[in-house]
Amino acid sequence: MSESTQVPITASVRHDVTRLDGRRLSADSVERIVVRRMSEAQVPALAMAVIDHGEVAYMAGFGYRDVERRLPLTDTTVMYAASLTKAMCAHLVMQLVDDGAIALDTTIEAYLPKPLPSYEKYAELAGDARWKRITPRMLLSHTSGLPNWRFTNADGKLDIKSEPGTHFGYSGEGINLLQFVIEAHTGKDVGDMMQPRVFDRLGMRRTSMTWQPSFESEYALGYDTAGVAVAHKRRTSARAAGSADTDLAAMASFVRGVLRGEGLSDSSRKAMLAPQIRIRTPHEFPTPTFDSTSRDDAVQLSYGLGWGVFRSPYGPAWFKEGHDDQSWRNYMVVFERSKSALILLSSSANAEPMFPGLLAEVLGDTYSPVEWMGYAR
Repeated sequence: MSESTQVPITASVRHDVTRLDGRRLSADSVERIVVRRMSEAQVPALAMAVIDHGEVAYMAGFGYRDVERRLPLTDTTVMYAASLTKAMCAHLVMQLVDDGAIALDTTIEAYLPKPLPSYEKYAELAGDARWKRITPRMLLSHTSGLPNWRFTNADGKLDIKSEPGTHFGYSGEGINLLQFVIEAHTGKDVGDMMQPRVFDRLGMRRTSMTWQPSFESEYALGYDTAGVAVAHKRRTSARAAGSADTDLAAMASFVRGVLRGEGLSDSSRKAMLAPQIRIRTPHEFPTPTFDSTSRDDAVQLSYGLGWGVFRSPYGPAWFKEGHDDQSWRNYMVVFERSKSALILLSSSANAEPMFPGLLAEVLGDTYSPVEWMGYAR
């Protein structure tokens, strides 16, 4: 614990960090940067891992999983993954592609025993035959034309905003639809498939698509912008768009597994992390927002399959963000060439404005699309 800040630091791995530009940072330097950024942003909790040449160089929890009870955050504290779940689920989908269970460019109509609008959840699409053109590739790359969530529409109904396959529009509805199609086609629950094929395979010991009794021993509360505690939801059903709980150690194992290509053929891994569509929207949210800026052309901002992708002077990179409406804020970015990564998990709604500074100071990353994601510098 730093005497000047009284921020507990629980580090399980504590080596020097090598930034993208080759500059080395001591663990002490890393910690000073993080503590300062947390203080400036009024963030009570952050879990952070740095991966260097494919190995974890630094991993620690900063602050408290429960501020009132003064319980420190650690790398095994269960936290809400939010939309990081989408990247994990993409790994399962690409395994199913390798198995021949689904094909990325076969329309979802081919995998359903009856037309999509015949199901109550999707009945509102009955008057729009464009659903028949939607494919798994479109759903994973957020080009299906579906809104992020139907409840954001004035009438609360599901609709198709643009011609499938033509525009990027982030869509939780689309990812959940892909889950629905896979379960209808295979007869298997996606949550049940995720456990052995992704979480167990990649050594993610405290990760599940639904709340588990074992999580009760160590989990984080959320904190809103005023620092008021928000209960950790105990989700009982798997949602591919974002139901997973996890911890920092598990997410570091996940990123290392994706770097190594574990569980995937070379072709599926390359497809997952390859640009599927260029993004020229000024912001990720709200959706839909259509092309109107060249701001991110320098990094060729695009979306792959479950992951955002961009280019940098240090080679190709892939990233995934995740948050909810009240407290949780997460980000992970991976640079393929150097096998470097930064993983940030926070239970505080104040965390995103400090992410650009952490990316720049700890990793030397000034290329992540922070303006597009709505992070303030």
